[in-house]
Amino acid sequence: MAPMDMDQEELNLKEDLLFYFMNPCDKYRARRQIPWKLSLQILKIIMVTAQLVLFGLSNQLVVSFKEENTMAFKHLFIKSYSGTDEDDYSRTVYTQTELTNSIFFAIDQYRQIKNISLGTIAYDTHEKHKGIRICKHHYRRGLIHPSNDTFYIDPTEETETECLHIDQELLTSKPYLREISIMNSSFFKFEFYRLVKIEISFKLKGIDLQTIRVRELPDCYLFHNKIIFNNQAHSGKIKIFFDSDADIQDCRDWRISGSAQKNSHYVLVFDGFVILTCLTSLILCTRSIILAVKLQKRFERFFLERRSRRICSSDRLEFINGWYILVIISDLMTIIGSIMKMEIKAKNLASYDVCSLLLGTSTLLVWVGVIRYLGYFQKYNVLILTMQASVPKVLRFCCCAGMIYLGYTFCGWIVLGPYHEKCGGRVRSRCDWRSAGGGFGHSVLRLARCGGVRSLSAVMGAVRGEGLVSLCCEWRSAGGGFGHSVL
Repeated sequence: MAPMDMDQEELNLKEDLLFYFMNPCDKYRARRQIPWKLSLQILKIIMVTAQLVLFGLSNQLVVSFKEENTMAFKHLFIKSYSGTDEDDYSRTVYTQTELTNSIFFAIDQYRQIKNISLGTIAYDTHEKHKGIRICKHHYRRGLIHPSNDTFYIDPTEETETECLHIDQELLTSKPYLREISIMNSSFFKFEFYRLVKIEISFKLKGIDLQTIRVRELPDCYLFHNKIIFNNQAHSGKIKIFFDSDADIQDCRDWRISGSAQKNSHYVLVFDGFVILTCLTSLILCTRSIILAVKLQKRFERFFLERRSRRICSSDRLEFINGWYILVIISDLMTIIGSIMKMEIKAKNLASYDVCSLLLGTSTLLVWVGVIRYLGYFQKYNVLILTMQASVPKVLRFCCCAGMIYLGYTFCGWIVLGPYHEKCGGRVRSRCDWRSAGGGFGHSVLRLARCGGVRSLSAVMGAVRGEGLVSLCCEWRSAGGGFGHSVL
C-alpha cells in the first residue's frame, strides 16, 4: 500500500472515531446530521409515559374491584367479621359451638347470596359440580389424653381428607340447614385432637361495571373463594383465613350503547403508534451498535497492521454504547407490553400483572436513558461523573452495612421476635426497622414484665436496639454525605 493511501486511511479512521464519540449536538454542527435518535427518544418518553398512565388507571380499577369484592366476601361469609384482619387472618374462634356456627353461617350465606349481596354477584351456572364443598383434613391415627399426659399422633403420614359436596339445587330448595346437618351428622362431628384444618370452597361470578364510567368494556370475573379454619397449632385457637382468587374471563354476550367501543378503538390506535415508534428506535439503535462493531474491527485491524499491537478489552468496550443496549431492552419490553395491552383492551387476554411489569420496567429504563443526554451539558456532566465515581464506594459500604444488619436481624429474631406481635413465626427483617424507630421498646417491655431469666433478654434487646439505631443513623449519614460531596 502506498504511503499516501496509508495516510489517507489513518485520516479517515481518525475522522470516523472523532465523529463516533461526538454527542448529537456536535454531530449536527460537524455534518449537519439531524439527531434522529435523540428526537425519537424524546417522543418515545412522552408516548410511553402517556400509555403507562392510561393502563395504570385501567389496572387500578381492576385491582380495586378485586380488593373490594374480597372485603365484601369476608363480611358476607365470615360470621361476626369486624372489618379488620387480625395480622394475616380474618377472625378466630375458641369454642366448638363457634366453629360449627361459623361453618353453617357460611353455607347459609352462600345459599341466599342473591338476596343479600349488594354487588353483581351470582352462582357459576356453567360449573360441572355446582354448589359448595367442605373438606376436613385430619391425622389418620391419633389418641390423646391430656389428663394422663399421654398421647399418640403420627404426623409423618399424609393427612386424611374427607370432603362433602352440597349441591346448589339442594341448598336453594331447603329453606333451613337443619336437614343438611342431620343427613351429614357424622361428617360434622369433629375430632379436634386429630383435626388439622377445614376448608370451605365455592365459586361465584361477577361483572365489573365501573369501567363503563371511563368508557371501557366491562370485565367478567370468576371468584375462587376459600374459607380455611386452621387448627394446626391445636392451641384452642382456630384461625379463620379467607382466600379469594379472581380470574378474568370473556363475557359471553354483551351490548353497550354509547362511545365505549369507539374509545377502545382510539386507544388501540395509540398503542399501535407506540409500537411503531419503539420499533423505529429499536432499528436505529441496533444499526448504531452494528456500525460501532464495524468501526471497532477497523480500529483493531489498523493497530495490528500499523502498530503491531492488540487493543485491550477495556478499549474495545468503549465502542459498545451501554445506553443503546438499555434503549433496545426498553423498546423490546415496550413492544411486548403494548401488544399485551392491546390484547387486554380487546378482551382477548387478562394478564394485567405481566403487562404492568413490562410497561413499568420499560418506562423506568426510558427515563433512565435520558441521563445520557443530560451528560452533554457541562453542569449535569459533572454530577453524572461524580455519581459514577461514587457508586463503587457506596456499594462497598452497603455490603459491609448489610452484613452487620443481617447479624442484627437474626439476633433480634431469636431474642425479641417471639415477643413481638408482628414478628412471630417468621423471619421478618422489617421488624428490625420498626425496632430501630422505637418499636423494640414494646418487645423489651413485654420481656421485662415476664421477669426472671427473660429480663436478661430485655436488657440485651435494649442494647441491640440502640446499636441498630446507630447503624441506621450512620447509613443515613452516608447517604447525606454522598449528596453533600456531590453538591
